[in-house]
Amino acid sequence: MGRGAALWAVAILALLACPAAAKDRKYKQGQEVSIWANKVGPFANPTETYQYFNLPFCHPKEGKEYKTEGLGEVLEGDRLVSTPYKLKFKEDKENAVLCTQNLDSDDLDQFRDAVAEDYYFQMFIDSLPIWGFIGKVEKLPGGEEGKEGEGEEGREKLSLFTHIHFDVLYNKDRVIQVDISTDPSKTVDITSADKAEVEFTYSVSWKETDIAYERRMDKYAKYSFLPQHLEIHWFSIVNSCVTVLLLTGFLATILMRVLKNDFIKYTNVRDDEALEDAEETGWKLVHGDVFRFPPHLNLFCAVVGTGTQILVMALLIFGMSLLGTYYPYNGGAMLTSVVVFYALTAGIAGYVSAALYKIMGGTNWVRNVLTTTLLFCGPLLAMFSYLNTVAWVYGTTAALPFGTIVIIVVIWALVTFPLTVVGGIMGKNTKAEFNAPCRTTKYPREIPPLPWYRQTVPQMLMAGFLPFSAIYIELYYIFASVWGHKVYTIYSILFIVFIILIIVTAFITIALTYFQLAVEDHSWWWRSVMCGGSTALFIYAYCFYYWYARSDMNGLMQASFYFGYMLMVCYGFFLMLGSVGFRASLGFVRHIYKAIKCE
Repeated sequence: MGRGAALWAVAILALLACPAAAKDRKYKQGQEVSIWANKVGPFANPTETYQYFNLPFCHPKEGKEYKTEGLGEVLEGDRLVSTPYKLKFKEDKENAVLCTQNLDSDDLDQFRDAVAEDYYFQMFIDSLPIWGFIGKVEKLPGGEEGKEGEGEEGREKLSLFTHIHFDVLYNKDRVIQVDISTDPSKTVDITSADKAEVEFTYSVSWKETDIAYERRMDKYAKYSFLPQHLEIHWFSIVNSCVTVLLLTGFLATILMRVLKNDFIKYTNVRDDEALEDAEETGWKLVHGDVFRFPPHLNLFCAVVGTGTQILVMALLIFGMSLLGTYYPYNGGAMLTSVVVFYALTAGIAGYVSAALYKIMGGTNWVRNVLTTTLLFCGPLLAMFSYLNTVAWVYGTTAALPFGTIVIIVVIWALVTFPLTVVGGIMGKNTKAEFNAPCRTTKYPREIPPLPWYRQTVPQMLMAGFLPFSAIYIELYYIFASVWGHKVYTIYSILFIVFIILIIVTAFITIALTYFQLAVEDHSWWWRSVMCGGSTALFIYAYCFYYWYARSDMNGLMQASFYFGYMLMVCYGFFLMLGSVGFRASLGFVRHIYKAIKCE
């Protein structure tokens, strides 16, 4: 038992071994400030990034040194390596020569492709990120591109930037802010050259500032949608709240009035003839079938259990974000938190699934635990294997190293799976009972023929539209942050939107469950899950709209990662919101059948 506890402790420590926030480094006059190069890639494809020295830049004379990275940084595709740039604290430099490169045709082809595809590079100075472009593309005057007889005119000129200037702000003995710029006058035309001797240079200027060290990351928050889009955020919140209040209020009014009439109808009858008339139609007629447990019970319980786990994980991440734990470029802390919380909340999935399975009469609890374990991890593993293979073929930093894959597997084997099993054991030993308000009949009642708009798919479309309408405005900002170069920092607004999503999903699922029972369709169990999770279908449909209408992403590699991982995100949303829909419907169904006398 002691060895098992030790292994768990090691696994959890590995989980939590994310890089610390920027260390409070203090420098002396003339002390070297390290510059780490991270990655390069096309600006339009944020996932398609390559190691910095995949391009023939100047190498450090003393050899390359790779920085140790945390789990979150590796998952983000960061690969930090030392550079030949020499920055001395508070010492300016003018046109310092980095190196002179004799570029052959292959080197020039690499640079040409990089400039044509609008490659950018990212570096870190004292944990502060900076960006710059490899070169620029200019349209030469003289008519249509490629037209014969016009010589150099009408074509594109590819220019490689050869000079970088660093503007560094400091406060006493600390680095506060870094800006980078290129000199447009110091470029090399690489449009058609076969060979070139290129001298790469750089300059540095140091300036004092009164900005406090604690506020040095505020600059990067400005890369978010603030302040110009803050009003749009709040407008979207108000718009969502008003829309939700009006629509849910409208549905609530109808539902409560109908239910009130139903209760009067079913509880105030005075004679047998009136009772017979009251029971001819309506939801009371299916009281003997409404608590008949659903088919595929094992899968159903696993869906509810896994969805509950994802909901708890989301709430934990929101809690951390509202406490100010996550800020721009803090070493992938949010991705690390996702891995940590998913692993540590696995016991919730095991317990909820096994307890529900036991209450509903299930006996094969081992099968239930295995289903719960693989329900989300299985498809995620399959998707990851495909995407990691694509990234490996392309040679991008999105391909996880073997060591990182081993760490994730160890985390799953020593934390996630054992906790799921422990939760499953606790769930199967629960003493709780279902205690249905109505006795279930021996044989199921036949469901009458229903019109097409009451079938599962149309009901799912109706159920998903209202929650999606409450969040679609905020989706753009989330997509622009995750799949672009914007920064999202207003987690309070996002949390409000998330709560609205949960409330609306619960309410619309309750309404559709009532309308389903009112037409004597008692198979509401799976329908509540499908309708609750249907918002995920609209989110995935929005993915296609964003790809084609709102972004410049292109290529097989970027498309694979975008649509592949968004499919998994939407699948997680489906499980989470499906469990919310079921819980809300179960509470509602219990309430209305307790309120009347069914026997």
